[in-house]
Amino acid sequence: MSTSRRSFLSKAGLAAALAPLAPIASFGQPLEQAVDNQVKFSAPSDLKITDVTCGYIRGSLFVKVNTNQGIYGLGEGVDAIGGTYHLVQSLGRRLRGQSPLNPHKIFEDLRRSAHFGGGQSGMYVAVLSAIETAMWDLTGKAFNMPVYQLLGGKLRDRVRVYCDTALYRNRFPSPKDFADAATEAIKKWNFDALKFDIDYASDPDKKDRYNWTASPGELQRMYDQLAAVRQAVGPKIDLCVDMHGRYDYVTAQAIAKKVEPLNLTWLEEPVPAENFAAYKQIAAETTTPISGGENVYLGYGFKQLLDNGVDIVMPDLQKCGGLGEGQRIANLANMYYVPFSPHMVASLLGAMACAHVCVTVPNFHLMEWQSYFHTEPMFREIVTFDEKNWVKDSYITVSEKPGIGVDLNMEAMKKYATPNVPFFA
Repeated sequence: MSTSRRSFLSKAGLAAALAPLAPIASFGQPLEQAVDNQVKFSAPSDLKITDVTCGYIRGSLFVKVNTNQGIYGLGEGVDAIGGTYHLVQSLGRRLRGQSPLNPHKIFEDLRRSAHFGGGQSGMYVAVLSAIETAMWDLTGKAFNMPVYQLLGGKLRDRVRVYCDTALYRNRFPSPKDFADAATEAIKKWNFDALKFDIDYASDPDKKDRYNWTASPGELQRMYDQLAAVRQAVGPKIDLCVDMHGRYDYVTAQAIAKKVEPLNLTWLEEPVPAENFAAYKQIAAETTTPISGGENVYLGYGFKQLLDNGVDIVMPDLQKCGGLGEGQRIANLANMYYVPFSPHMVASLLGAMACAHVCVTVPNFHLMEWQSYFHTEPMFREIVTFDEKNWVKDSYITVSEKPGIGVDLNMEAMKKYATPNVPFFA
């Protein structure tokens, strides 16, 4: 498809027919300008990556993959992204001139080439996750399809989410604080699934900051906080609990048994992620479901986690490898009859990208949603999206727009960009 205005006019047959009626110098100028202002794509086979730029806000890396046709793809990486600007630039240079329409190939090329360069986990995979996600977004835009369609289609239209109450921002919340936060999330936003953290280094009953064996006082405090929530919300609300991998096997065993009467949806990462065998021991000794995975990378890591008996897998798609890898992890877990409940601490761009995967897999359970979306204006300011995709009654509706369906508001992002780091340059 030619994009020149002369070609457009000659093919339309207008120039020859109307030439005698007006001076050639002025004829068709408004039409020419209108044509020039349109987004004109050539065949998808001609689509090429021109560069990769990025920006940082708080704990998120935002990647933009630009092309020769003016369309672009967006992706987000979290947590393991500090100091990665030059890694993004290095990977971006390798992608110049390539077609972005092969997300699986690009993922494999970049991952395999870093066999001795950190391609197994950490910063490299977090950056790769952002770039891979941007490729899916770009491919969807090129073919005018939502990402979930590219991933094989959807099994559901909506994604059920749980609200992380962010009560951890209180230095040492009381059981009443826990109960109040739970009832507020239900009353104000109508959530029917909630999450609380119970790892508090500020607990006065903690005897040793470096030894993460909980004292009897700490164990009682944990139970009292969670019991207050259960009493406040009743038996039908999903109650998820996170320990952030900060305790040892003895503590994990004790608290998992102690909270059994509270019917938790899960106890998340009671021990660090490095020793998968510990999960097997804990899960075998309690009826409380044990979940983990936010600090596990790629399908290879989740194969080991699943082999060791974890009850629920929680990959973070903004750092475990991206959307394609997230779907592979979910399908792998499905073979073990294990639910897929992705961790999600990104912006709405990351949340919607994650939702596209959640609708495509049969074993999806719950997806994390952050209370800061409701309380901090920044998270609405930095994106543009359709309000019908906002959370309602503990569900978000997956976008039907091409690609992910969420764009970035660059002017708003500049206000919050990390100082002294190049911003999309």
